[in-house]
Amino acid sequence: MAAPRAYWKGTLKLSLVSCPVALYPASTAVEKTRFHMINKETGNRLRQQMVDAETGDVVDGDQKGRGYEISKGKYVEIDTDELEAVQIESNHTIDIDSFVPEGEIDKRYLDHPYYIRPDGKAGADAFAVIRDAMKDQDRVALARIVLTNREHMIAIEPLDKGLLGTTLRYPYEVRDADDYFDDIKSPKVTKDMIELAGHILDSKAAHFDPSKFKDEYETALKALVRRKASGKSIKTAEREEKSSNVVNLMDALKQSLKGRGGARRSTARRPTSHRRAAKKSHRSSARSRKAG
Repeated sequence: MAAPRAYWKGTLKLSLVSCPVALYPASTAVEKTRFHMINKETGNRLRQQMVDAETGDVVDGDQKGRGYEISKGKYVEIDTDELEAVQIESNHTIDIDSFVPEGEIDKRYLDHPYYIRPDGKAGADAFAVIRDAMKDQDRVALARIVLTNREHMIAIEPLDKGLLGTTLRYPYEVRDADDYFDDIKSPKVTKDMIELAGHILDSKAAHFDPSKFKDEYETALKALVRRKASGKSIKTAEREEKSSNVVNLMDALKQSLKGRGGARRSTARRPTSHRRAAKKSHRSSARSRKAG
C-alpha cells in the first residue's frame, strides 16, 4: 500500500525546539456515494456553464472575475493581483502560542482534523518530547498555521504515537447560542420524572464506539446503484405515517423504561426496602428490650 500523500509539510515549533512534521487529513469523503448530472436522453455527463444572471449570455473564462456584493445587485470587483497582495504567505511553520486544558476548548470551534507526524528521522526526538510533555500535563497546544493562503488557529493534542491537529473556527464563524436558546421556557418538572429519565439513561449506558455507527442511507444508496447497474427494477416503498398523538410525559417515561431498565430499577430499590425493614425490626427489638 502506497504511503498517503502529505497535505502540508513544515516545522512544528515550541520556543527554540522545532521538528519537521507532515499533516494528513484525518477525515475523508471519498467513500461517500456521489452523483453526476447527466443527459437522460443520451446518458452523457452534463457540463456546467457560467451564465450572466441578467442577460442570460454564456460568459467566457477571460470575462469571469470576483465581486463582493456591497448592496443589493451592486458589486465591487476584486482583481486576482489585489487578492494576492493581502494573502498570507506561508512560512511552513506551526507556531505554538500557548497550552490550555483540553476541557476548556468549546466544541463549537472545532473544524477539520489532521494527523500530524514527524517528517523524517531528524526531528523524531523533538516531536516525542513535545508530544509526551502534553500527555504528562494533559494540555492542548494552540498554534497558528497557514493553509490555502489563510491563517488558521489549530488545536494540537497527543493521539497514539502522533498528534491530532484540529483547525478552529474564528469567533465570527460561530453563531451566538442566545439567539436560539433565549426563548426556551424552563418548565417545572418533578423529581420523579428526572429519576425515571435517569433510569432510562442508565439502561442505555455505553462507551463511545464509532465502529457501531451505521450510515443506513449510504448503504441504501450503494444497494440502489448495484441493482440499477445490474438491470433490476426498483420498487418504491410506501412511507409510514407518523403518529401525531400527544403522549403524557410521565406515561412516556414509564413506557420507555418498561422492558429496558425495569429490572434494574426494581433491583436498585431493593436495598432501600431491605434497609427500611431492618430499621423497623431493630426498633421493634429495642422496644421489646425496653419493655422487659
